[in-house]
Amino acid sequence: MKCLDNLDYIDHSVQHVLNPDLLTDQELLEQIKSDPNVHVFDQLEIQIAELIKLRSPMVTFSKDAIQDEVRKFLKKHNGQYGHWVYYPWNKHLVKILPEQEFIEVRTIRNKYKITAEEQKILQGKAIGVIGLSVGQSVALGLAMERVFGELRIADFDHLELGNMNRIRTPLSNLGLKKTTLVKREIAEIDPYLKVQVFGEGVNDENMEEFFCGEGSLDLLIEECDNIKMKIKSRLMAKSLGIPVLMDTSDRGMLDIERYDEEPSLPIFNGLLRELGEENKLLANFEKKEKQILGCILDFERLSKRAKSSIGEIGKSITNWPQLASSVIMGGGFCTHLAREILLGQPVKSGRFYVDLDEIVKKV
Repeated sequence: MKCLDNLDYIDHSVQHVLNPDLLTDQELLEQIKSDPNVHVFDQLEIQIAELIKLRSPMVTFSKDAIQDEVRKFLKKHNGQYGHWVYYPWNKHLVKILPEQEFIEVRTIRNKYKITAEEQKILQGKAIGVIGLSVGQSVALGLAMERVFGELRIADFDHLELGNMNRIRTPLSNLGLKKTTLVKREIAEIDPYLKVQVFGEGVNDENMEEFFCGEGSLDLLIEECDNIKMKIKSRLMAKSLGIPVLMDTSDRGMLDIERYDEEPSLPIFNGLLRELGEENKLLANFEKKEKQILGCILDFERLSKRAKSSIGEIGKSITNWPQLASSVIMGGGFCTHLAREILLGQPVKSGRFYVDLDEIVKKV
């Protein structure tokens, strides 16, 4: 990493992981530490203690014993151990374990739910998420479980107060691009994860880059509001044999489209079949948009409150209503299904409902 004379010139859009063993990183680290506005967080010894414990699961360490083991560990490394990560947007400098040890400790509670072999497979996978209202919950779930090695996130919108009924983020992020806040949140959980941002959303000009990039996506999770993009992204995914997931935040509605296993599967699992050939759906789109939306939502199967809400769009509300409980639940569903698909577990195409009102019958 190039040594910079002025911290104002550091790229503020990304976190900087610094290895003190490298001269250029050490020089930059010294500059960062010399800034009186930088907040330093050094809890490395706690992380080392966790590392020691997980590598000796049959040993019960007393408080004094584990502290002694940590001292021995640091002495073995001449007191020079770990990396620093600098977050320019909040001027936080945090000391953490080196990458492999960091992953080992951070994912220890995944163990056996996700095996070491499976975790390694997932590190080689690339996932795309389009739309970061519902998609924020999905992206954070994927990051916390480390279900990917690369995540591509796309949204053109900025955070508004009305988004915060379902997007978990501080008020200080109002006005930020949704891609920026999601990238930062993931970086503050795991700075070693690779996240690529498409801050203008996905469009005709960048769609190929989003899907193919340095390598093809292994999975698309589509959560955008734009009906045209819902169709275009599926047609692209289908042409490339990329599976698609979508959560709709009403009655736990989930769509799974396994274009990797069923290359001739109609988009939206055939819900638009009555409207003609899928490659011609976008012709005279404005005349068909409401009909397409009705077919995608399968209006008769919506919850009663969702049905009544649709008639209020443009009257008393401006958009489709969504609740945090449904969005968070959908993020969990998509994370689980993404992991299963990427690990080659049997997951079939179709529309499914995880409707709590149906599962837990009301008295």
